[in-house]
Amino acid sequence: MNRHKTSSKVTRHLAQTIFLLYVTVLFGVTASIAQEPVWDGNTVMLESKKLADGVFAVIPEGADEMAPRGLPIATTGGFIIGEEGVLVIESMLNKRLAKQVMKLVRAETKNPILFLVNTSYHGDHSYGNYVFPDNVTIIQHENTKDYIDNYIDHDKQFMIQNFGTGRGIEEVVPVTGDVLVATGGQIKIDLGGQIVSIRDFGFAQTGGDLFVWHEDAKVLWTGNPIVAQKPALPWLLDGHLIETLKTLSAVYDAIPPDALIVPGHGPVMDREDLKWHIDYLTEVKSQVQKAIDRGLSLEQTVAELQLSAYQGYALFGWVHPQLNVPAAYKDLSGPKSM
Repeated sequence: MNRHKTSSKVTRHLAQTIFLLYVTVLFGVTASIAQEPVWDGNTVMLESKKLADGVFAVIPEGADEMAPRGLPIATTGGFIIGEEGVLVIESMLNKRLAKQVMKLVRAETKNPILFLVNTSYHGDHSYGNYVFPDNVTIIQHENTKDYIDNYIDHDKQFMIQNFGTGRGIEEVVPVTGDVLVATGGQIKIDLGGQIVSIRDFGFAQTGGDLFVWHEDAKVLWTGNPIVAQKPALPWLLDGHLIETLKTLSAVYDAIPPDALIVPGHGPVMDREDLKWHIDYLTEVKSQVQKAIDRGLSLEQTVAELQLSAYQGYALFGWVHPQLNVPAAYKDLSGPKSM
């Protein structure tokens, strides 16, 4: 299957809108955090954690200690080994990290890597695609392919600014999906004794988030819509509170109580850990609506809405006032808010 011949069904206008929101928000983030990257693609070391027979999470070393302190953590992924071959989740930021993933797979099996899933278009989840062999089938959301096809040069410039020069980003060659998941769509893959579902639950952090579910092992990979366990918070990166809250609630309802969650940037969580994210967004929605009803401006709402119970996250100072409250205010001020 030629991975470069599949055309996207989303419009160029939608991709441009996603890109502009992404850059506008995140360039502001860059200025407000620090000059140094929050994690360094040249030093991160990945390790695998067995969750069930043939089912592994790939997690940055030290994540178990960092997550409860609310510290930023590099990208988390995973792989599933079937009798016929392997499915990998996330290709990581650069060649160095992508090769680490493949080495972790090789430490567990000689079976070929057949599939690679990108949960979003973000570079730390998809830039390593070009490192994998050409015969690996890449699975993406249709919006992810459209974004990469149209905006990879701008995206690489942004990522270099945020993650630094010399982190392998300059060498990235864009490689997009062979199999595309449509908005609201779902596909199932049989690896041989291992059935994997890849689904779009709805708008989560972007308009192209994929969730990977292994029903027998009861493991869900979420990508960025669920960043990490408490005290980490969801990022309303593209600015949709109502849809994101609906999607995360749907995810919670769709998985059993004993399910495990592999988030986008942290160690393995329990299903109940997702409630922290839902409860936070619910509180933001309630408090912002009250502020709007009182006639407060966005600036007044941001100043008033401190939510001290959720301030343990190291990035709270920009995620909450600069991303989430403005997104909620805009969403709830619109004619279709509920």
